Amino acid sequence: MYVKQAANVLELLEYFARRQTPARLAEIADDLGWPRSSTFNIVSTIVEKGFLYEPQARSGYYPTPRWLALAQEVSHAEPVPEQFIQLANDLARETGETAAISTVAGTRAMFVHVAESNQSVRYFAQVGDRVPIQASSAGRALLEQLSPAERQVWYRKIRFDAYSPTSPTSAQAVEQELTAAKIRGYQQSNAEYTPDLAGVALPLRGPRPLSIVVVGPVSRCLEKRPETAALMKKRIEELGNNQSWFAAPG
Repeated sequence: MYVKQAANVLELLEYFARRQTPARLAEIADDLGWPRSSTFNIVSTIVEKGFLYEPQARSGYYPTPRWLALAQEVSHAEPVPEQFIQLANDLARETGETAAISTVAGTRAMFVHVAESNQSVRYFAQVGDRVPIQASSAGRALLEQLSPAERQVWYRKIRFDAYSPTSPTSAQAVEQELTAAKIRGYQQSNAEYTPDLAGVALPLRGPRPLSIVVVGPVSRCLEKRPETAALMKKRIEELGNNQSWFAAPG
């Protein structure tokens, strides 16, 4: 289900994150392609709730610090462990590719932390981006943390779309990938969902199922997947022997 009014509020917040300056109603309407009347109604409501204000009279609207305070409270209640954030940052720096931490969001894997590559040709990802749980190495590293019976429940919810010739398009195909990954010692992908991207992922078993993935262009990353997986395992082991936070795959 897609609720346009809710999407518009989030789109407005993303708009200000890009713009980083106040905007008048006419500018918001023109930039976002919204009708003037709808823009007025949305902005007026958010102002009334205390999430937008005019820094100077007639200078345009801008988000108030209330957004930040609310986000901090939410994040504090269910934080991504700092060890995992540092792990992703270190792997992005060492490999030169994008590293991300994922969690389960419906039938998708959602990025909750992204350390982006600084190379000009790279995988561009943001916190909140989602990929199919069955057609991504990050997603299957989450699935492998479930029991076979739990996975069967998930499979009944998943749409096995063929995003590319390499996408697994059945529960049986996903199970075969999971079995191969258990033998191999890591999850891997090759343009299953996003064209020309290859990735390596491992589970992070902590307070809730998480996974970490290193992903980049096929031209750089496909043949280096075993090497990347070895580095990822090494860095996880170096974080310590606290098995309540980490568990080696396979």
